[in-house]
Amino acid sequence: MIEVKIMFKGLWNNSEKIRVPSSINMNSIPKHIAIIMDGNGRWAAKRMLPRNMGHRAGVEALRDVIKTASNIGVKYLTLYAFSTENWKRPDSEVSMLMRLLIEYLRKEIDELHHNNVRIQAIGNIAGLPGEVITEVDRATTKTRFNNGLCVNIALNYGGRSEILNVIRKVGEKIKSNELQIDEIDETLVESLLYTANTPDPELLIRTSGEIRLSNFLLWQCAYSEFWFTDVYWPDFKGEHLLEAISDYQNRQRRFGGV
Repeated sequence: MIEVKIMFKGLWNNSEKIRVPSSINMNSIPKHIAIIMDGNGRWAAKRMLPRNMGHRAGVEALRDVIKTASNIGVKYLTLYAFSTENWKRPDSEVSMLMRLLIEYLRKEIDELHHNNVRIQAIGNIAGLPGEVITEVDRATTKTRFNNGLCVNIALNYGGRSEILNVIRKVGEKIKSNELQIDEIDETLVESLLYTANTPDPELLIRTSGEIRLSNFLLWQCAYSEFWFTDVYWPDFKGEHLLEAISDYQNRQRRFGGV
């Protein structure tokens, strides 16, 4: 094992150290990692607790993961927090998830800002409750000039709706004669995605044992490496993130070549 000192204060105390396996090449850390944070409900059920306790435990798990990602040099961390399909859940659960998001941002934003973390939100943010929009705007505005880890929170996000949104924008540009059909290319599409100006994730992690994308970053994950674990999200720690990175670094990425 080798040790990497934490360079931040407060929650990320200077006296702490992150133990990084010697198998990890610190010069080859993925710039962008996406995570499908799954298993909160099953974590709670296994402990005979209400689902809301699982979601609350899931929020608590964010601290160690964000801290670890920041300190080993990850530039972008995209978290699937609330999908377009999650509106199908009971109203009481949806309301609780929105309250948890507000609570998290209010409680953690000063610490995140102090540690140079930038918060961004991707998805149909306008479709969220007003109080959530206000809190998201406050967090993104406060941290907009930070140049450390960028945490993209995917809210009211769906990969298919994102692509449909791009198609509509392209159609509008063609209709208004701003764009010709032969000018449509990947660069244009990427500029119209929610993740414009963000590199595609090299690594996608999903917790809880499920093995599917669930409508997450469908365009962006075309060549991402996938890493699945049976660990429920509330139990996911920085050490699991390091395990995923170690596995990623042992793969060969050919992008269709040889």
